[in-house]
Amino acid sequence: MFIAILDFSTSAADRPAALAQLDREREQVRDMPGNIAFRVYADREDDTRVTLVHEWQDEESFAGYLGSPSFARSGEVLRPLMVDAPVSRRFRAEPAETVR
Repeated sequence: MFIAILDFSTSAADRPAALAQLDREREQVRDMPGNIAFRVYADREDDTRVTLVHEWQDEESFAGYLGSPSFARSGEVLRPLMVDAPVSRRFRAEPAETVR
């Protein structure tokens, strides 16, 4: 499994536009080969922060997303809204178990 966590900030006024863009792309990203999860979080304590958590079957699947029109569209909208450089942390992971 490959996990990517993206953190970025916008102005408080621009955060709704950033969240809307991620919402527009959500289903398309979730339908991509190898996608396990695509979750968007608006920070509850800071009205400028957004976190995006991706889970992918493998790095190749994630690379497909990075080369996709969906990623390009989001970049075109989100980059101008960001007030500083985004931080993307990426992890190779092996699930120990899934508990339901």
